[in-house]
Amino acid sequence: MFKKKFRNFLRIFGKIILAIFVLALLMFAYFNIPVSDQNDRAKLGVTFSHRYAGDIGLDWKKAYLAILDDLNVKKIRIPVYWDLVETVEGRYDFSDVDWQIFEARKRNVDIILTIGQKVPRWPECAIPDWAMASDQKRKESLLKFISVVMERYKNNPEIKYWQIENEPFLIFGVCPAPDADLLDSELLLARKIDDSRKIIVSDSGELSIWIRAARRADIFGTTMYRNVYKDGWGYYTYPIGPRFFRFKYGVIKLFAEQKNAIVAELQAEPWIAGWTTNAPLEEQFKSMNEKKLVENVIYAKQVGFPEIYLWGVEWWYWLKIEKSYPAVWDTAKELFKEVK
Repeated sequence: MFKKKFRNFLRIFGKIILAIFVLALLMFAYFNIPVSDQNDRAKLGVTFSHRYAGDIGLDWKKAYLAILDDLNVKKIRIPVYWDLVETVEGRYDFSDVDWQIFEARKRNVDIILTIGQKVPRWPECAIPDWAMASDQKRKESLLKFISVVMERYKNNPEIKYWQIENEPFLIFGVCPAPDADLLDSELLLARKIDDSRKIIVSDSGELSIWIRAARRADIFGTTMYRNVYKDGWGYYTYPIGPRFFRFKYGVIKLFAEQKNAIVAELQAEPWIAGWTTNAPLEEQFKSMNEKKLVENVIYAKQVGFPEIYLWGVEWWYWLKIEKSYPAVWDTAKELFKEVK
């Protein structure tokens, strides 16, 4: 009797595993069916980190002005680094943020202002040392910082959206553990201070199902990486076509009632082992170059979202200025011309 039941169990279990395997194969095949249409009206923008620009040896103000005046970028995502603005508790230095916003305003550039403890660029979280005395201290101080930033800039018309935290549910970087309750408190505060603008909440494009972030967002923002490096594997391209992102968009429309989505971060710089600009150019170009840049933009347009923010503009400028290799910068310039 026991053997018979066990054989029946194995037979049922085997059928379930086979069904899951077949379903996975069908989904994989669907995700990779070629897409013929694309959103040619999608607007391109960039993320600019003055911190990262300085880290790779650039005059970050010259780089920023070149982005605005040479590339003629009209949409830009700017992170506010808590540890740089409030190095001492209660003392705020917004001079670098003010300058970026002022220069954008002069050129009618729309800004996504990203605030929180986790914002773009390594080490991901920018928490002042003094705020790390305890979890309670960090959380209370974070909410106060968000309030100070939003009160300062809420009357600036060039601020199009707020972004609260960057990929808050992704375990990555030198960061505290994801905290949904804290994020909810941040969003509640932000909406209380400024109910006139939509708030972006972002999540990983390849490593999450988006629902938690999308439920909390007025606009959901996804990352989108194509050519990456992993120790032990080397370089590889994610084996998923644009339909993968279209499918996930359908998921958040159904389960999160979210119809507004953008590409908040499209890979436009290398993903390599170690610090990018320390590697030889041949190594950098394995995961990003001018040809891959064009391919990634086409891919993102095929997903169909209305706005696409490219990640890596500092690297393009570094190639041009420090390595006398302007091809990536010039290719990007042509891409921005196409969407005018």
